[in-house]
Amino acid sequence: MTTMKDIAEKAGVSTATVSRVLNHDESLSVGRETKDRIFKVAKELNYSKTKKKKMREKILLLQWYTQEEELDDLYYQGIRLGAEERAEAEGYDVVRIFHDFTFEVEEDVVGIVAIGKYGKRQVERLKAIGKPLCFIDSDQFEWAQDSVIIDFSYAIAAILKELDRGNHEKIGFLEGKELTNDKTDIVHDLRSELFIEGLRKRGIYQERYHYTGHFSTASGFEMMKRLIEDHPDDLPTFLFAENDAIAIGALRALHDAKIAVPDQIGIIGFNDSKVAKYVYPPLATVRVDTRAMGNTGVSLLLDRIRYPRKVAKKVSLSTELIKRASIK
Repeated sequence: MTTMKDIAEKAGVSTATVSRVLNHDESLSVGRETKDRIFKVAKELNYSKTKKKKMREKILLLQWYTQEEELDDLYYQGIRLGAEERAEAEGYDVVRIFHDFTFEVEEDVVGIVAIGKYGKRQVERLKAIGKPLCFIDSDQFEWAQDSVIIDFSYAIAAILKELDRGNHEKIGFLEGKELTNDKTDIVHDLRSELFIEGLRKRGIYQERYHYTGHFSTASGFEMMKRLIEDHPDDLPTFLFAENDAIAIGALRALHDAKIAVPDQIGIIGFNDSKVAKYVYPPLATVRVDTRAMGNTGVSLLLDRIRYPRKVAKKVSLSTELIKRASIK
């Protein structure tokens, strides 16, 4: 491939002069003869200007978890990967930020996808940036922001049907509590509200079987251990763990205590994480398509970018009850 240096050597001028002539720099004071010679040599050598590669626009993915927390709860990792796949398929580069609100938004960022739970002040700050915005796994409809959420009503109704089918009356509940990203508010979780409401309607809610911790395997283990210690001779016959991480920790505690699952107690989780079918016994759970959540969030964002609108959209994705050997 011919370079400006090749033209400069044959035309007897500097490379800088060749560059300025070929780029039609009107401030360059060289004679017409020199310019003509440079253009003639360039044509003889079949020189063609290299087009600068157009910089791709970027989408910022804001993840409320740290990278370490994401590894312990693969739910949010799945959402992020789904969002990345869609953004890259649409020709956008991705900027990833984990659990950090001190970031500066680059000029070529055209929109923001916020994954997870955010407090009021954080939502206000994201809005103030002035870029199109979409929240995933957080309902920000009241702020007129696009949101992607899960249909918890259908999911909890499916779990309650399992209780009815087995005629269970002693129900354990291992609940996870979490704070918004800025640690200012407890996250309102519709799953626990709907589940407790369903038990109360049936007249079988018992607070003594209700334990609260965090969304982690370690917390699930500790909650289950306390439940066993508190009720050694009066265990519930069915247990709902609010996510798979809690359920897997609970299974370990039950195994250590030599309590048979599902013969003595059935257990069901939530999310259908990658490991749910590989634990013993395989964990019954509610499947949430996290990749679809990420894909949908980016689709909503691009819709707002390409067809500017003031009306917010909220997309609710369905779930599926996956029956495995941890329940009868």
